[in-house]
Amino acid sequence: MAGNREFYYRRLHSLLGVIPVGIFLVQHLVVNHFATRGPEAFNRAAEFMGNLPFRYFLEIFVIFLPLLFHAVYGIYIAFTAKFNTRQYGYFRNWMFMLQRITGIITLIFVVWHVYETRVQAALGVEVNYDMMANIVDNPFMLGFYIVGILSTVFHFANGLWSFCVSWGLTVSPRSQQVFTYITMIIFVALSIVGIRAILAFA
Repeated sequence: MAGNREFYYRRLHSLLGVIPVGIFLVQHLVVNHFATRGPEAFNRAAEFMGNLPFRYFLEIFVIFLPLLFHAVYGIYIAFTAKFNTRQYGYFRNWMFMLQRITGIITLIFVVWHVYETRVQAALGVEVNYDMMANIVDNPFMLGFYIVGILSTVFHFANGLWSFCVSWGLTVSPRSQQVFTYITMIIFVALSIVGIRAILAFA
């Protein structure tokens, strides 16, 4: 019974990492990328997202609760995982280990980012271009955000590979190899979007 429960928990954890959390990540990066077009373009994009109908319902039930489950269960997975990269230095073993490490880094980054933006917005601070520009004006915070973005994007892209394997979408070794290349492209593409956006604020 316990084994079956853990199997379904892991399936749910994998699913929520892609839908809706992964989709939200892509959308968030795209909105932030409007900063490359200047403050007004970003502020319009942020205002549009802030005025979505049923915004609080979407934030709680489509973003925060799925993210909370994914994060909490992800911590359990990370700290119960057994790494054997020293004995077996295979590519997938390294990806397995990096997935757990980037998961912890991503969690720290997301919690801090939510505090600096969403929590401050709840306290009456306006979420706009100037808010982000002030945050990354500090070189340490800029570096922190760059590492956080790269970690988050890697965790999503590599997790997408794991999702397709665990849900039976890529069964054969050939399909898994091809999808490895696809997820690498996704990682590079989204990293460029994210880094360009954060540098635009800087």
